[in-house]
Amino acid sequence: MTTKYESADLLLKLYDLRREAVLRKARAWFREQFRPQSAQEVLTVYRGKHSTPYRMVTTYWNMAAALVLHGAIEEQMFADVNGEHVMVYGRLQPFLGELRAALHNPGYLDHLEKLILRMPDAQARLARVRGMSAPAGRPARPKRPGKAA
Repeated sequence: MTTKYESADLLLKLYDLRREAVLRKARAWFREQFRPQSAQEVLTVYRGKHSTPYRMVTTYWNMAAALVLHGAIEEQMFADVNGEHVMVYGRLQPFLGELRAALHNPGYLDHLEKLILRMPDAQARLARVRGMSAPAGRPARPKRPGKAA
């Protein structure tokens, strides 16, 4: 297990990665445009022109979750300063079983899933995320004022 200082240092490094221009653009795409309604839609993105931003976002958050699960970052500290990973998982969770089968990868996004489901308020947070994710063709709820990316 890491010290509080080491956890904070790793969290700041993860934050710096989030600010990198290509990942920032990928995160904006995922947040603002990616609202799949089926596993097939996810697979189309996974294999299509938006594969790069999709994979950047999903692998970033799965990696961050792995760091937490393996004790490199203190779990509560991570939960206190992040929320985007809940949105990412919330948008994909309904399709994970089908995705894992189609990709022949039973561990696809497993670290992210484990971390989210360990949260005491996981189901309530996922319900909020799903309520904020409008179906294709409808705008999502507006961002809260002062909410940083």
